[in-house]
Amino acid sequence: MSDILDKRARAALFRARLSMAMAEQNMTQSGLARLIGSDRSTISQALTDTGTRLPGAHVVGACAQALGVSADWLMGLSDRPESASALTAMALTLTEAPRALIDERIFAWHQEAMGYKIRHVPAGLPDMLKTEDMLAWEYGPHLGRTTTQAINASRDRLNWMRASPSDYEIAMPIYEIDSFARGTGYYGDLPSHVRAAQLDHLQELTEQLYPRLRLYLYDARRLYSAPVTVFGPLLAVLYSGGHYLAFRDRERIETLTAHFDQLVREASYTARDMSTHFAGLRGVI
Repeated sequence: MSDILDKRARAALFRARLSMAMAEQNMTQSGLARLIGSDRSTISQALTDTGTRLPGAHVVGACAQALGVSADWLMGLSDRPESASALTAMALTLTEAPRALIDERIFAWHQEAMGYKIRHVPAGLPDMLKTEDMLAWEYGPHLGRTTTQAINASRDRLNWMRASPSDYEIAMPIYEIDSFARGTGYYGDLPSHVRAAQLDHLQELTEQLYPRLRLYLYDARRLYSAPVTVFGPLLAVLYSGGHYLAFRDRERIETLTAHFDQLVREASYTARDMSTHFAGLRGVI
């Protein structure tokens, strides 16, 4: 909304929004006057005065509180009618996270951000880029028969990524891919044929989907990142292992976007390097 509103236009907008908020709350002039401890004539004048005069700040604030909207919205300083406390509650949510990406909440976030760039730092290898054998090895001990759901969810995410107008950037530490290829640490008992097929699959996908899918590897000795996904300018989600911490306020989204972009800028292996890098890792299996 333009910041350059003359006094008459601002007063007209105030009257329209006050009337709208009262209608949504089914509030009469007398009822609102009682709630704010004022005379009915004060509300009547606020609604009918065709000049440039606006009620005092205490009246505007009291009306906003009684009607469950923000004073900034009533005054035309914001396009969001929610109160400050409501906006704060909406800006941060904490929800449970499943062991595998079988949560429809994840898919809904991807759909909401359709057309925006998705920036992703996974906790390990990205689920949507894993082979079925890899998913079965990783989630079978935890999910049992529902491992099939994890496989189907991963396939759905990959199909969505193929068809979506969104660009996907994924940043991972170099050691994650290296440890995977060599079968060390977390991947110590992962059969070599599964690792080989997974590397082939990653090489194929990064070639097929480039430039809409871009994978970067950064040096964790110089940079660190917790698992995070930034859904364009709409949402940033941190993954704690058992919960998603989702932010919708602009400041935190911009901060996490800048953090991700630093990972990309300082990556040791860029998206153009990945096909050759995967081929080289294939040789260590």
